[in-house]
Amino acid sequence: MLLRTVICVTFLALSGDLHADETRQKADPEVKKTDPTWDRIAPFFKPPKQYEGDFGKYNSPLIFNDGSRVKTPADWKRRRQEILDTWHKLMGPWPEVIAKPKFEVLETKRRENFTQKKVRVEVIPGRLHDGYLLVPDGEGPFPAVLVVFYDAKSGAGLNKKGRVDFGYRLTKRNFVTLSIGGPYHRPKDVQPLSGLAYVASNCAGALGNLPEVDPKRIGVVGHSFGGKWAMFASCLSERFACAVWCDPGIVWNEKDPNANYWEPWYLGLEKGKKRKAGIPTKDNPRTGAYKTMIETGHDLHELHALMAPRPFLVSGGAQDRPPHWRALNRTIEVNRFLGHENRVAMTMRRGHSPTEKSYGQINAFFVHFLNPPTPKP
Repeated sequence: MLLRTVICVTFLALSGDLHADETRQKADPEVKKTDPTWDRIAPFFKPPKQYEGDFGKYNSPLIFNDGSRVKTPADWKRRRQEILDTWHKLMGPWPEVIAKPKFEVLETKRRENFTQKKVRVEVIPGRLHDGYLLVPDGEGPFPAVLVVFYDAKSGAGLNKKGRVDFGYRLTKRNFVTLSIGGPYHRPKDVQPLSGLAYVASNCAGALGNLPEVDPKRIGVVGHSFGGKWAMFASCLSERFACAVWCDPGIVWNEKDPNANYWEPWYLGLEKGKKRKAGIPTKDNPRTGAYKTMIETGHDLHELHALMAPRPFLVSGGAQDRPPHWRALNRTIEVNRFLGHENRVAMTMRRGHSPTEKSYGQINAFFVHFLNPPTPKP
């Protein structure tokens, strides 16, 4: 897990435009009954009985900083912006996202039933970053998914070990995918994990500008470090219609060395201070934005709430276990306030690495919510 390299569509439009699938279901009540992907993922949107309605220690996102309560959807829009502003202030404000990121094709190859392009994308102003774009055969525009990980080859299925190949698997199901990884460019004076979210937002902008991509149907997925990256990217940028966070550790947990948001390559960067890698202790204290967040009572469930009403799936393994439903219940609370169900899901597996079963669940989630054309046999 350790990485030593330091690393707006409006709300109302989003709730109306990014969920064509929900509109289709309301128009045809039989859709859920006949949609095999929905049948596969439907059980994952309900917490285990012992966690239903259990919020644990997590405060409601429906309470403003001054203690007043959100009472209307317009109030939530203001409260959402308040959460977003608070987190950007803690982590360092973003530069303006790039409206039309530069996008260069370096190499094109034919591969199975899709086209593979080695590309270069403008991820921060004036800095381009290499990745792999996979484009399925057929007529677009297609939905797209951004895949974030340590390296771009893994997501594109070019890693000989065949691990974390989300992009390859999704392109076989008629998604355009863009896989990116290290080395990591980021804006100055921004915590590394927030900076990576900014990078991802610009990659989504680049995808949305491609003629073969529907800009309203772009998702993001990542595993482990990439899961953290995907979570912050989707919560902080409304360019993503939905997201999958694969076992990142979705809440603070100083008993888990892999839920290591305190490290300087995530949220613990602080000028003039160094700490040893590892769980914070009296002799190795918290630093940076993470220290301030802990001291002022913030937790990651506040970020999760920024997704509402966009759907997301936590593909849980070693780091994300059933008790984390207590945090997810707060985003369910926000979605229900806004009149939405089936927006927050979590699956379970043994171990940290994705399995064939969890890959299938992730694929089904994206197929259901981003609705690609059916691949030809």
